[in-house]
Amino acid sequence: MILRYTRPEMGNIWEPENKFRKWLDIEILCCEALAELGDIPKSVVKEIKKNADFDIKRIDEIESTVKHDVLAFLSNLEESIGGLSRYIHKGLTSSDILDTSLSILMGEAADIIINDIKELLKVTKKKVYEFKDTVMIGRSHGIHAEPITFGLKLAIWYEEMKRNLDRMKTAKQRISYGKLSGAVGTYSNIDPKVEEYVCKKLGLKPAPVSNQIIQRDRHAEYLTALAIIASSIDKFATEIRHLQRTEVLEVEEPFEKGQKGSSAMPHKRNPVGCENLSGLARIVRANALASLENIPLWHERDISHSSVERVIIPDSTILLDFMLVRFKNILNNLIVYPNNMIKNLNLTKGLVFSQRVLLELTNKGLSREEAYGLVQSKAMHVWKKGGDFKRLLKSDKKITKYLSKKEIDRCFDLRYYLRNVDRIFKRVFGLF
Repeated sequence: MILRYTRPEMGNIWEPENKFRKWLDIEILCCEALAELGDIPKSVVKEIKKNADFDIKRIDEIESTVKHDVLAFLSNLEESIGGLSRYIHKGLTSSDILDTSLSILMGEAADIIINDIKELLKVTKKKVYEFKDTVMIGRSHGIHAEPITFGLKLAIWYEEMKRNLDRMKTAKQRISYGKLSGAVGTYSNIDPKVEEYVCKKLGLKPAPVSNQIIQRDRHAEYLTALAIIASSIDKFATEIRHLQRTEVLEVEEPFEKGQKGSSAMPHKRNPVGCENLSGLARIVRANALASLENIPLWHERDISHSSVERVIIPDSTILLDFMLVRFKNILNNLIVYPNNMIKNLNLTKGLVFSQRVLLELTNKGLSREEAYGLVQSKAMHVWKKGGDFKRLLKSDKKITKYLSKKEIDRCFDLRYYLRNVDRIFKRVFGLF
């Protein structure tokens, strides 16, 4: 697991102490349920609660011999409660404990990620309004298209993260199921009421039907949600990386005091934070693929999924937590260069206003094909030989036959392109 750089809140979820504590809680709750049903004395439960404990080093020691983690845990537990251990794990199988506790852990991790997304949404919304009217060129295929605002670009990110918030909430609901139905899910040695009691106490729902395990499509949906969110962060980071290129330099990720960009070139200010995020997203996506591979298992279960999940679930939740926090900090401290945005918008000498001219010509009665040809011929002249697009249009008698110079000037008015920005913002944010 990648624990070195994670925050304690997420890292602690996947520590052995928390895992074994969940196992113990489930075992004790099962005893409570059995006592409620009259299957074991209530006094026994009180004694078990009082004395039950575990020691991680001792569990590891036992496991090195028995080669089974749950059996090692139960053996260590017996050392603390003695003969009362006969009431522990009654009618259960290992996966009852493993899968139910994993659902709890994944839910705890989901809560952190959900909060991370909410924090990122706050920062994004602040930036959206800060740059709502900051004009820049829109690009398609990497080529200048038509004017937009930087706030509009960020509003798209905001709306996408709202969808990601919904995805994560749904993923948490999908995984919030427990299973205490015995060896192949038939409740042959345990009353279904035990499962109902334990799951209610743990904030889970009983799986409507199971075999020896909770079905892995639930886990795959969770991991896929993480992968989509990571891919959104990758998308945003990639955009910043493109906009930070020296030839563009419209935005720049924060470059802190004392930071150095290259061992060889002192002038370098590299987008290493965003590059790091793009790289980490590949791991989260790969882990989602592994979770999909875990869905088909032999008959009522095999154990091929277990070793995979011990890596991909902690790592993906830890990585995504890190990614969301890092990107929030990058966005919150993003350096924006509005003057460079205007400079770049004007690089093509007015070519980005070509569609407006085309449409005005069609409004005057020209066919679209004829109007397109007239405008494109002047645009290609600017591409190949340079010059000012507006001036060329005004000097072309075929065009001025239909458009006056004032009408051509109006085609180059930025306000025309941005007149619906408020309307878009109302769709995304409501009244503001």
